[in-house]
Amino acid sequence: MPRAGLDADVVVTRARAIIDGNGVEGLTLVRVASELGVATPSLYKHVGGLDDLIARVAAAATRDVAAELGVATQGKSGRDALEAVAHAFRRFARAHPGTYPLTQRHLDTPEWEAAAADAVSSVAAALSGYGIDGTDVNRIRFVRSALHGFVDLERRGGFGLPNSVDTSFAFLIESLDATLRALDPV
Repeated sequence: MPRAGLDADVVVTRARAIIDGNGVEGLTLVRVASELGVATPSLYKHVGGLDDLIARVAAAATRDVAAELGVATQGKSGRDALEAVAHAFRRFARAHPGTYPLTQRHLDTPEWEAAAADAVSSVAAALSGYGIDGTDVNRIRFVRSALHGFVDLERRGGFGLPNSVDTSFAFLIESLDATLRALDPV
């Protein structure tokens, strides 16, 4: 019989905290069970093993980033929407350093694919002021790649020069805006 109050969501929430604190390599079922005060075999009543747990964490984190992108861009268009997407993306990566990478790799699960589709829809909606819609894969990938590259380098400590990283991020947004405005409409 499952422990009262323990369910898949509780297990996923604990795993997310472990990953954000220690990276995905720090996640073990033994550690999750220990932190939840249960025996490791008890977790199998709620998740199908470590790979299943990581997939569930990835889907949950991707749902969260999609929601944050949607909220950030609500009622905005053009450069304001681009800036909102960029800052929401960066905030999420900073707040969730371990789970952020899980939002950026494709998983072949319906849960992750639905969450990723929501994230892409939020980005496409934010870019609609540039004439971009959800079918313009190249422009969406262009923006995502630029933002991911920046936040991943920042997350990994890749900006060692003494200059302001915030100033560089503002320059990135300005450059994306100028490039998107200069491109022919879809």
